[in-house]
Amino acid sequence: MTLVSSLRGRIFLASALLAVLSIGAAIYVVNQRVTREAERSLQREIRATVVLVDQLRKTRIDTYTVMARLIADLPKLKAAVLTNDPPTVEDNLRDYQEPLKSANLLVVTNGTGRVLATSGDSAPAGRPAGDWPAVRDALLGHETVGLLPEPDGILQVVTVPIAIGLTQPQILGSVSVGFLLNEALASQLKAITGSDIAFAVGGDVLTTTLPREYDHTLAARLHGTGVSTVTLGPDEYLALPLPLGSAQPGSSAAPVALILRSRTDQLRSLDAIHTGLAVTAIVAVLLATLLSFAVARTITRPLAAITDVMHEVAATGDLTRKIAIAEGRRWHDEDAQLMAATFNTLTDSIARFQREMSQKERLSSLGRLSTVIAHEIRNPLMIIKGSLHALRQPGVSRAAMREAVADIDEEVERLNRIVNEVLDFARPIRFQVAPTDLNALCRESAAASVASGPGATVHLELDPGAAHVTTDSERLRIALVNMLVNARHAVNDRTVSSRQSAVGSQPSVVGTLVDEPLVTLTTQAQDGRVTIVIADRGAGIDPAHLPRVFDPYFTTKRGGTGLGLAIAKNIVEGLGGTIGVNSAPGVGTEIRISLPAGLSG
Repeated sequence: MTLVSSLRGRIFLASALLAVLSIGAAIYVVNQRVTREAERSLQREIRATVVLVDQLRKTRIDTYTVMARLIADLPKLKAAVLTNDPPTVEDNLRDYQEPLKSANLLVVTNGTGRVLATSGDSAPAGRPAGDWPAVRDALLGHETVGLLPEPDGILQVVTVPIAIGLTQPQILGSVSVGFLLNEALASQLKAITGSDIAFAVGGDVLTTTLPREYDHTLAARLHGTGVSTVTLGPDEYLALPLPLGSAQPGSSAAPVALILRSRTDQLRSLDAIHTGLAVTAIVAVLLATLLSFAVARTITRPLAAITDVMHEVAATGDLTRKIAIAEGRRWHDEDAQLMAATFNTLTDSIARFQREMSQKERLSSLGRLSTVIAHEIRNPLMIIKGSLHALRQPGVSRAAMREAVADIDEEVERLNRIVNEVLDFARPIRFQVAPTDLNALCRESAAASVASGPGATVHLELDPGAAHVTTDSERLRIALVNMLVNARHAVNDRTVSSRQSAVGSQPSVVGTLVDEPLVTLTTQAQDGRVTIVIADRGAGIDPAHLPRVFDPYFTTKRGGTGLGLAIAKNIVEGLGGTIGVNSAPGVGTEIRISLPAGLSG
């Protein structure tokens, strides 16, 4: 039996599939949304990192601009610059080394651009500071902010003029303060933002928090305008360039900070979520499957109880069997209770109807039996009464006495036969099966039917293969004799009527009836069964009467009880066989009996 062949299996399968599909769809949607939200979060984080890096850089620029202005406004420094003596200027700067210790560059020049003092690890060596565009702009009275490429990063420089006077200031020189955008700063920013950073000028990556083997790949992402994806070794990153300023005069290389956020790490952090969702889905599917089975069982268990009772009623015919649906402790199945109550009501109605029909049938049968018995018994009683009246006459002769006694004896025998037929039909038949020679039984039955009175002989056509059967020989003999007697009576009646109609005009009809077998008894064995055929060439049965020939108490023969064929049918069917009749008026009648060759006792 397949899973879908039962109602329980179909309900369980449908519920389980619905649960699995629902849970699977929910988990899929959650996974997709979590992944999509992670991607969006990654986009937001990298943009936030760009904003944060830019703000930190600008904050430092503002801080160093204020520091440069404060130094440029110092009177001692102005006086030292006027001396044009580098040692004097350097002595004045020593007092400000502590506030400027975080600066990577401090340069003081005179009005011609000559460097008077320097400090920091990025101080110019061997090149005139006046070559710096920022210094030239400062000597013209402008504050400038610029970027200079260095071997280990980008130098962010703030330059302010040193001036005397307010309305018409005299430019004495310049002060330049700067800080490096190098690996140390990039590492600090990575610790704050969680993003990798690379500083580059043009197509050259000067410093980065990533391995230097990826410089060439990073250089290809420096000139973009939006977020892009870049693969670095086994990891995937989102990259967003941050322009730091315009290119210096005479150069096309603009400084850029490239912000990178690891997409692989971000998605790897989702593995725990995906694993948790997968475990949740498995547990939910198992629970849903168990729940589906429980629901299917609660639905089909009452139906199984109902169908079991139905099968039992169908097998036994016991309409007193009732369906009892046990009420669950947790819920009450109203539909099952309704079906059970409906079935119980139906069986009660059928049982009541059967009782009423049986009662009516018994009354009807009793009426027909009373009519038959009254008619059949009245005639013998009248004959017996007439015979007794003759015996009471004075001077009755011995011959008349013998005739009257013979009549009484014949009619008593007739009454006894009527009573026996009624009892045989009314009482249950108990069979005693045993191995039997069917052909010998047919010969005995034919002889007994011939001995019952004058008339046609019985022609036998017996199959030797049908000799050995297991049956109740006595009961079968009663049925065969009964049907053979009926066949001989039918032939005798037709013979008499044919002679009467053929006197002086149609002698050939009589000759035909005499020459051909009028009653035949045939046996044949085939496929584990035996067939017995009793055929006569009598007047046949009216088609209107043919469906009722096996009904009890139905007869068209004067003096018959209508029980002979009914008793024969009960015997044949009790032996596991079938009986049927074919007849045509003017042709004759054929009764065909089919019996199993073997029966269990």
